[in-house]
Amino acid sequence: MKIHDTPPPRPPRWAQRLLSWYCKPSLLEDLQGDLNEYFERNLKNKGAGRARLIYVIDVLKFLRPYTIRKPEFLTLLTHFMMIGSYFKTSRRSLVRNKLFSFINVFGLAVSMSVGLLVIAFISDLFSYDDFHEKKNRIYRVITSHQPAGQREMNFASTSVKAGKSIKESVPGIDDLTILRSGFSGDAAVGSKTLPVEGLWTDPSFLRVFSFPLIQGDPASALREPYSLIVTQKTAQKLFGSADPLGEIVRFDTLNYTVTGVMEDIPKLSHLQFEALVSFQTLELQQARDPNFTSWENIWQNYVYIALPEKSTPEMISSSLDKINKHENAALQQKQISISLQPLKQVVTSGGLSNSIGPTVNASLLWILAGLAFVIILSACFNYTNLSIARSLRRTREVGIRKVIGALKGHVLGQFITESVIISMLALAFSFTLFLVLRKQFLSLDPHLARLASLDISPAMIGYFIGLSVITGIVAGFFPALFFSRVNAIQVIRDSSSLKVFRHLSMRKALIVTQYTISLIFITTTLIGYKQYRGMLTFDLGYTTRNIVNMKLHGNKPDLLKKELAEIPEVAGISKSMMVTSLGSAHGAQVKYEDARDSAMVWQNLVDENYLPLHKHRLLAGKNFVLRPKKGEDSEVIVNEELLKRFDIAKRDPEKALGKNIVVDGRKLTIVGVLRDFHYGTLENRIEPVMLRYSADEPWGYLNISINSKDPVATMAGIENAWRKIDKVHPLDAKFYDDQIEEAYSQFSVMIKVIGFITFLAICIASMGLFGMVVFTTETRLKEISIRKVLGASETGLVYLLSKGFLLLLTISALIALPVTYLFFDKIVLQNFPYHQPIGVQVLFSGLLVVMLIAFFLIGSQTLKASRRNPAKVLKSE
Repeated sequence: MKIHDTPPPRPPRWAQRLLSWYCKPSLLEDLQGDLNEYFERNLKNKGAGRARLIYVIDVLKFLRPYTIRKPEFLTLLTHFMMIGSYFKTSRRSLVRNKLFSFINVFGLAVSMSVGLLVIAFISDLFSYDDFHEKKNRIYRVITSHQPAGQREMNFASTSVKAGKSIKESVPGIDDLTILRSGFSGDAAVGSKTLPVEGLWTDPSFLRVFSFPLIQGDPASALREPYSLIVTQKTAQKLFGSADPLGEIVRFDTLNYTVTGVMEDIPKLSHLQFEALVSFQTLELQQARDPNFTSWENIWQNYVYIALPEKSTPEMISSSLDKINKHENAALQQKQISISLQPLKQVVTSGGLSNSIGPTVNASLLWILAGLAFVIILSACFNYTNLSIARSLRRTREVGIRKVIGALKGHVLGQFITESVIISMLALAFSFTLFLVLRKQFLSLDPHLARLASLDISPAMIGYFIGLSVITGIVAGFFPALFFSRVNAIQVIRDSSSLKVFRHLSMRKALIVTQYTISLIFITTTLIGYKQYRGMLTFDLGYTTRNIVNMKLHGNKPDLLKKELAEIPEVAGISKSMMVTSLGSAHGAQVKYEDARDSAMVWQNLVDENYLPLHKHRLLAGKNFVLRPKKGEDSEVIVNEELLKRFDIAKRDPEKALGKNIVVDGRKLTIVGVLRDFHYGTLENRIEPVMLRYSADEPWGYLNISINSKDPVATMAGIENAWRKIDKVHPLDAKFYDDQIEEAYSQFSVMIKVIGFITFLAICIASMGLFGMVVFTTETRLKEISIRKVLGASETGLVYLLSKGFLLLLTISALIALPVTYLFFDKIVLQNFPYHQPIGVQVLFSGLLVVMLIAFFLIGSQTLKASRRNPAKVLKSE
């Protein structure tokens, strides 16, 4: 039999809790100990019942004024009164030290304006597609394409077959929609003609996404072939105030029926379109094309799925893997795999090809956030530096506060409050700067204006205030910590005794850090600008000078050529499917003798005038001779890299003539070999390229060579010629050199952004240095006067006061220049095979600029101090 021990009697719990509630914390432990001791004694002598009664009576007896703790509301009131005191003290300090307050407020304001821009930009990007009800459950099907022996390519697009396979064989999906890009044409209604761009999609599109219809039935609007949904804006342009439902819109030779009118698409939607066309229309048009539903046709199709409420992508990943395995079993020399991407990551997936809608690389956001952080940190350094520099004047104040009872927390609160007040003042100025800079930022590149609007919202205001408070706390933390540790007895202690490094004080370390950052920024800007200019002037292997590329927009090229030929300044005209060296690409699968060895080769369709107009150099062979009809070409001109890739005729251009290659199943004969040229941008190495003859490609370009002393007048003549042929589409013609500049616009934007931040960093660092020089000269005026009385020269005094600061700048240069050089030479420029070398001139140009500014700031103040009259300075001694 098991015996249970009886627990010993204890005092009443409610009496113990009552004692803990009313008793001061400083007395509680002693009282509890005494009462527990009496309880144990009474328990032995008088029994459990009387011991508990006596315990309760004693607890009530001790309920006296000297034992009662102070009510919480009084503590809160005291803290509130202290905060009011902090504000008064902070305001007086700001007014008393106008120069240092201006430096701090200005530095924080200009740096936080960059932070506000970055916050607004990132906020816009993460607000994309927020209006969709199922936004957290929608996923896009993306594709990985891995040809044998080549690098893996990732695409935002996928195949129609992938969408249908998921719909048929993957359980646990709420809904799925397939859409295809590329629907465009001239919409004709009566006498009105309007260019319209849109998407082909199915009825489930309106169930997956939240694009509400103003008119029409969402369930049936896209069910029948040749059904058309237009946006409200498009409907207004085509039909005016008339009811568009049931009306006919003609595209080329086909009639479409308007079955719905949709609200205009919000700007922060990655899907932008003017019309939706039923997917059945496309299926009817492509019914005889087996490639339409091929697993390999991944170029223009997009699939989105909506998962149930509690489902995750991991739940269906195994089903997708089964589809990948089944389809890839029939492929040779390549692997195509599908996976899921959350809707909220679509806009920040800039690394995917064939993206639909605006995108930006996530790494760019980190870079922008990092730059903003660095520039704000530099301004915080100013505050820390100047606050500690003025410590001699404020340690007495802190000492007196501590003597009259201020605790460490009170001192911390005072100085943190002061820095937050300065930060909030800076926020008011930085917000004004943000409103001014916002338009300039968006105008840096048209892509930025399409990507974001930077409109103010309540949430964004909250982010701005949060940034200001955090900045104030960061800026004021170290000075607050420093002052809170001041010994009231030793209030005259010199703050420079704080050491970060062995031979550098805290103030010197911060100055070195600031100028190191400034030098890194300015050197980065100069190196980047040199690389950018090098890209624009690089020899591409052909000429782009004085060539205008005109997009045809479906017009017959021969009609335009006839009109353009009448312009005297037009020296030549050629035709091409696309414009090379701008980043666009169009490829085809090519085989040589080994049927198992295929590769994606980039191509362009051109006419017989293309090579001479662009001055391509033929190493062997000749220009196109035959003039075949569309789809009947038999000749091809290749570059040297294609000979190397397939080892054709042992890479000998002359012997390669007459050899046959198979391009997408068609046998073509090599009739010419070109010197290698850049088909893509200079970020990539030269790859295999081929040129094929184009009989008639109305969706391509005319390449116009002009010889004119007045390009503006010539472009006006070209526009008049265009208007005679096409009165619907505006002229889309640009100089080739301008298009190349646009192709590298992301580099131009980054250089401008970093250049602007460099300017701010130098301004902030210079203002901090100026404040330190002013403070140093003021505190050493008596020493300067005594030295001058004893015979010191002005030059010697300037050198004496300046050498410490110049040494710090030299240390900054010794750190910044090697770090920047190694970073670019060993890391960044390794990704650019055709980069420009980093010269000594580029490295030291930035250093020279920074040194000159520093010399001026230091020299002007030290010279001013050395010229002061010693009699006036020393008369108070």
